[in-house]
Amino acid sequence: MDTLLVTGGFSLEGAVAASGAKNSALALLAAAVLADGEVILENIPVIKDVLIQIALLEELGIKTNWIGKNKVAITSDSINCETVSYSLAKQVRASNLFLGALLAKTGRAVVPLPGGCNIGARPMDLHIKGLQQMGADIKLEQGYLIANGNSLQGAKIYLDFPSVGATENLIMAATRATGTTVIENAAKEPEIVDLASFLNTMGARVRGAGTDVIRVIGGTKLTRANYPCIPDRIEAGTLMIAAAITRGKVRVDQVIPIHLQALTSKLQEAGVKTVEGETWIEVDAREGKLLPVDVKTLPYPGFATDLQSPILSFLATIPGTSTVTENVFEGRYRMVDELKRMGAKIKVEGRTAVIQGTGSFSAAQVRGHDLRGAAGLVLAALAADGQTEILGANCIYRGYEDVLEKLTSLGAKIEEL
Repeated sequence: MDTLLVTGGFSLEGAVAASGAKNSALALLAAAVLADGEVILENIPVIKDVLIQIALLEELGIKTNWIGKNKVAITSDSINCETVSYSLAKQVRASNLFLGALLAKTGRAVVPLPGGCNIGARPMDLHIKGLQQMGADIKLEQGYLIANGNSLQGAKIYLDFPSVGATENLIMAATRATGTTVIENAAKEPEIVDLASFLNTMGARVRGAGTDVIRVIGGTKLTRANYPCIPDRIEAGTLMIAAAITRGKVRVDQVIPIHLQALTSKLQEAGVKTVEGETWIEVDAREGKLLPVDVKTLPYPGFATDLQSPILSFLATIPGTSTVTENVFEGRYRMVDELKRMGAKIKVEGRTAVIQGTGSFSAAQVRGHDLRGAAGLVLAALAADGQTEILGANCIYRGYEDVLEKLTSLGAKIEEL
């Protein structure tokens, strides 16, 4: 539904499990194109972006079949098209990952410039430059990237910025290239490690994922595999912040705590108690004085840009001056004007938001403009006095599986209108 009605003032308490990682699942689905034989992916979240990515697979002639709530089987032996649909691709940024996958599998890829949330410039130049160094011929015509390359060659590639998408596209293309590809200044996100592990399970030889230098020995045939997607660190982090902003106590299960270390340290710095086990993190904000903190988003292992909106909402409830500096996507502050409608005192100066914490929010009618911004507004509404109506809230379903059910199970009062 497009509108949510959130009644604030209730502390969240209980336990909830994180779903599979959206950003990893989208890459794994694209990488399944490379396999000969059936691939089974587990722990795949049933969310809008994933459903669009699967629809794109099917338009390419690839067979997909849900064989469980979070398990999908993919057989890409019958690709009959190398053109990715614009009508679907404009809805999800990760449609660009078919560029490297299709080029490696078929020698040709026609991929529209991708869509997704309007959070700032996300150019494709690093993807194109790297693939060209591997011998691909790429041109832009009428909004489509047209790539040809039947004999990709290994190359030494340096990324000017550790782009996650470019790193993923180049890894996938390199698995079918002749020789060794070296990617320097590569992205180090957990989703990169997950993609490399999946490719290696299929028979690829990817080394160094999780570091800034990745080596891929190409030319191997990729075969059938069964692989589970990692937990979603962004969903888990959002739930942790939900506990903190409502001054509650929540244990988030099915997580990899090290993936959330940057967030955990900031919550602790703010005075929130955290305890973690092997696969869970507990957040307790019921007691003690909370303190303002400064946050800077950075590529992993720094503070995740996808958690910037949720943490900003939390900091607005802490008396004193906090700052958030956005170093990844300059368009992440669209939510600020909505928070001001709820009484927040925030001034954006370039890439930095200066927050004068007021201690609480007042209910108001607000609008979500992007996935993480909508999540940040839901968190603010949970901490507000009265009922907040969030318009445009349907974008939250792009990245959070069963989000309303999970929050409600912790004591939140949310209705779909």
